[in-house]
Order: sequence, then structure tokens, then C-alpha cells
Amino acid sequence: MALNPTSCKILAQRRHFRNLRAVLAIQQLRVEVGARVLFDGLSFVLAKEDRISFAGPNGAGKSTLMKCIAGVTEPNAGRITKPRGCRIGYLPQDGIHLSGHSLWEEAESAFAEAKELQREIDQRSNELETLAPSSAPYSDLLQEIGELELKLEHFDPTRIKPRIESVLGGLGFQRDDFQRDCGEFSGGWQMRIAMATLFLKEPDILLLDEPTNHLDVDAQRWMEGFLRDYRGAIAIISHDRSLLDDLTNRTLAFERGQASEYSGNYSFFLKESALRREILEKQYRAQQREIEKTERWINRFRAKNTKASQVQSRIKQLEKMERIELEEEEATMNFTFPPPPPSAHCVAKLAGSAQRYGKLTVFENFDFEITRGQKIAVVGPNGAGKSTFCRLVTGEEPPAEGALELGSKVFPSFFSQTHADELNPRQTVLQAVEEAASRENMAHVRNLLGCFLFRNDDVFKEVGVLSGGERSRVALVRMLVRPANFLILDEPTNHLDMQSQEVLQNALNHYTGTIIIVSHNRAFLDPVAERTLEFRQGQPPKLYYGNLSYYLDKVAEEERLQSQQKTAPRSTSSTNTPGDVGVNRREQRRREAEARQQRNRVLKPLEERLEKLETSITEFESAKETLTEHMSQPEVAGDTEELRKTSDAFQSVSNQLEKAYSDWSELSNEVETMRSKLKATQL
Repeated sequence: MALNPTSCKILAQRRHFRNLRAVLAIQQLRVEVGARVLFDGLSFVLAKEDRISFAGPNGAGKSTLMKCIAGVTEPNAGRITKPRGCRIGYLPQDGIHLSGHSLWEEAESAFAEAKELQREIDQRSNELETLAPSSAPYSDLLQEIGELELKLEHFDPTRIKPRIESVLGGLGFQRDDFQRDCGEFSGGWQMRIAMATLFLKEPDILLLDEPTNHLDVDAQRWMEGFLRDYRGAIAIISHDRSLLDDLTNRTLAFERGQASEYSGNYSFFLKESALRREILEKQYRAQQREIEKTERWINRFRAKNTKASQVQSRIKQLEKMERIELEEEEATMNFTFPPPPPSAHCVAKLAGSAQRYGKLTVFENFDFEITRGQKIAVVGPNGAGKSTFCRLVTGEEPPAEGALELGSKVFPSFFSQTHADELNPRQTVLQAVEEAASRENMAHVRNLLGCFLFRNDDVFKEVGVLSGGERSRVALVRMLVRPANFLILDEPTNHLDMQSQEVLQNALNHYTGTIIIVSHNRAFLDPVAERTLEFRQGQPPKLYYGNLSYYLDKVAEEERLQSQQKTAPRSTSSTNTPGDVGVNRREQRRREAEARQQRNRVLKPLEERLEKLETSITEFESAKETLTEHMSQPEVAGDTEELRKTSDAFQSVSNQLEKAYSDWSELSNEVETMRSKLKATQL
């Protein structure tokens, strides 16, 4: 029987990637956890400069696969092969504890090989001074020093210090932190230290398990830029859809003990998996009709001796048929908040407020009013005051100066990461949530726990045996089942998979009360928040009238303007003579003419190629849609030869479309670079 389009596509992708410069090969990998098989027969290739994400629900095997690649966990079967000298760097979700040396020393340890080379060079240079320049040992030692210096050039020692400063600064560390002992930093900052050291090592393969969990919006922006320019291969697990869409070009999706490969980012995976499911369902229905038709024929002629051989032939045909198996889709779980009780128009108001902890002033002279129905995202670097602001507006913490006024009939409900530590470890998950639920929400407790990954017997686990992420989810559910008209959520998505995020996002979108959300997850925040409140150390909080993407665009625009003001040449028009003005105008016209000539000579051909490529992409997409419709027709699905031909054509068009997308991306970047260069010559 011919391979279906899904199988054809996966095989073609594997052949394609074998032709690339592979840095890692996974062959027939099998991993078991107790009696459960996470995945079996998993095979794929990771090529140089690949950007692959591991997608799927929590517990599907994503982190386990990453640990296998990193050598932390041994698979039950299969092989992981890589070229000799290939270096793998792994950042786990948590569990990093560093102490006993300074932040700078830890970052500098990334260049241990360079330091050892320099030590050997210094040692041999000292030995060289004791030898006669005309002797053979002097010549041999001089050659050794030269070879060591060639190796050292690879690390470019002159750039080690600025590279360390750049990475540490990008991840949010201040210069005052450089000599602090690593043990003085909290868990989230410990993870940043580990990330900084890993980035400085520049391994051939970067394995990142939820790298954004401990980053604020500034550090995440820097990390995304660093990863986009990274020269090695990257495998990443993240529940931040925007990050995956911007960074990755392949997706390995884990589901129900299987892993399927998709040649695109997360959004591509969602669309393509739905298409694959639709095609498979049509093929399944066509095959079932064929089976029923054959069985009816067999039953009709089974008793006739003249048809005995034909009956046996068709029975064998059914036995040999490769049956299409259709997995049942998991039921989509949804949660909606009950209508919140009405509140006053002014929900909360801070007047002349300040908050201090000892000598540290978080903010001062801060006036802010939250009105009914507003949905506000709160962003900014860690330590700038986001969580402090949340505690103030809920009344959980009084301001050092000024006053908080909560509106009439305002019922706040606050989720904080610290609330997970306050749960009773002896209660079951179900008891902990039912304890917090209102009478109206009691009936929804089991459904809501299911939405947040506590299913079947999981609800009877004691809180004390749960992981930190699981306890955080219990605290979140407790917050959601309380009656409230003012929700305050401090990093609610850190331990949620994509499905749980969608459940929460959908509920918040339909919630008619007031919402404050601290988060840097753009895909989660953008459909919910309508305003963004930014906190920065040493600056008054600033309100932007748009969602997180709007805020990021505005910040980028402000940074560009500041950069232009710093680099713009000072105007000398006040000191120019009339003759000077004429010379300047002639020079300007000459530059403009040269720019036009260069545009016609260099840029125009590139733009024409880009236009032709865009036309080709449109044609390939149209052809792919036509072939998809053709394959879905019952007469095609039931004709193995026609299905094979159509599948081959579908794969060929898909490969051409994929290459066209890749060429378009490269050519588009080339056009933009050339436009920037031409624009610069006109300034």
C-alpha cells in the first residue's frame, strides 16, 4: 500500500536533513518511565544552525528527550550520535545552585580552555628565556608557542572581557553584581547566571528548557536577539508561542506516545497538524467504506463454490491491508468565570504612594488609578517594583508613604508565586481547591483542575509530594475559584502548557471584571491586555495605551531615536557662508545621483527577484491547496496508485514551497540590508 502524505513528508524531510551538515543524530530512541512509554522509535537529525522546538503537553517527554541528548538521562533503547568534538550545552528548568565564587569568576569559567592555553604560553615563554636562541630546543619551543597562540586566536582573548560584560548586562546584571558571590542570588537569578555561562561557552548545540521562566521583558528581548544570531544549533522547550514563532524553523511534537516532525515554527505546526488530521480522517473513512464493501462481498459469496478462490483472495487482501488508526482527540476543556459582582467605577487608587525596604526605594510619588473593566499588563526588569505594585493595590502590603483607596464592593483575588509555598502540604489537591472555592464554583472544581493538568487520580495527590510547578498551578486554581471582580495575576503562565494557557487566556478574554497581569509572555498577553504599565528602577512608572506588542514597538522606536540623537553630526549651518551652502547643496545632489545609480544597479535587480519569488510562493501554495483537495476526494483516497502519485506531487510541491520560503527570507534580508546601506549613504 502507498505511503500516506504524512509518511511521505516525514521521510522526505529526513532525506533532506541527511544532506545537511548534521551535528546530532537520534536513532530509534525509546524512553520508559515506569510502565509508561514516553516515546519509541524516535529518529531525527539536528543540523548546523537548526532551530527546533519540542512541543506537546506537560509530561509528554520533551524534557526527558532533552536530558537524553545532554547525557543526563540514559534512554532505554536507541542511539544518539554526534561528531567527535561536538559540544552540547544544556540549561535545565531549575535546580541550579552556585556559590563559593563571584559572578564574574563563574562567567569567566566559560573560557577555561582559553585561560589554560594562555597559562601554557606564559610557562613556555619563561622557559624560552633560559635557552640559547641558536639552539634546537629554543627553535622547538618557539614552534610550540606559535601553535598554542594559533589555538588561542580562536577565542580572541581581547574580546573575552567585553563579551562577558555584554552577556551579563543583557541578562539584567549590574556592574555592582559582578563581584558578588553567586550564592547571594535568588533561584531565578541563579538560572540567569547558568544561562550567561552557557551562552559564553558557545557550544555547538544549545539545549534550553523553558529559558524564559526567569527572565523579565528586557532580558527576554536580549536573549531572543542573541539566539537569532547564534551560530550553532538550538533545541528549545518553551510555552511562549511568540518566542517559538520568531525563533524556530522546525517542530518536534509529542503526543500520546508518539513524536511527529514538522518543517516550520509553532504556528505552522498547529495548522499542519490540523491538516494532517483532516487528511487522515478522510483516508480513514474511505478505507472503512472499502473494508465494509469487501466484507459485504465476502459474506454474499462465501457459500458459493464458484467464488471460493475469489473469497479467499479478498479475505487475504483484508488481512494484509495496513489499517489506518485514528486516535481519539482529547476533549477540549474550557473554563469561564461566573459573572463578577458589580463594583464602583474606581477599583483602586494609589495617591502619592512610595514603597521602601530599608534603604531601597522601589518607587515614590506614584499616582495611579485603576477603573472598572480595565485589563492592564505590568512589565519591567526584575526588582523594579512589579510585584510590589501588585501587593499594594490588593491591600496585601501597605505603602510606606501615600495611601491606597479600594473602591466600593471591590473583591480582589491575587495570585503570586509565593502563594504556592503557603499551601497545606497534608491536603490533597482537590481539598486545597475546594477549601478556597465559593459555593457557586464548587461544581466546577474538577473541570478546572483538569484544565490545569490535574486529571483523574492526580486530584488525590497530597500537596506535599507535588513539584514546585504543580504547587504553583494549585495556587492558581485556588485563586480562580474565589468570587472576585478584581484579578491580580503575577506570572501566571510560568508552569502552564500551551493548552492550559489557552484555557486561561480564553477565560480572561471573556471576563468582565478588572485584571492586572504581570507577565512577559507576548502571545498570552496581547489578546487580553489593552494597556501596559512599565516599571523601571529609578524612573516613575509609565503607562502605554496598548498591549505588549504595542509597548515593545514603542520602546524600540524610542531606543532608535535616542541612538540617532547620539550619533547624529552636529549642525554647522549657523557658521556656513553662502558659498559653503552652495557647495553643500551640490555635494548633496551628487550623493543623491550616486544613490539613484546604485539603486538601479544593485537594489532594483534584487527587488525584481524578490517579486518573482513571491509570485512563485503564491503559485506553490495554490498548487498545494489543489492537491490537498484532490487527495481528500473518496475516489482518490480509495485508489492506492492515484493516491501515491498525488502524495508524491504533494511532497514535491511542499519541498519547493519550503525552499522558496527559505530563499525569500534570505533575499528579503539582503534587500533590507541594501536599502539601509543606500539610506546611510544619503545622510
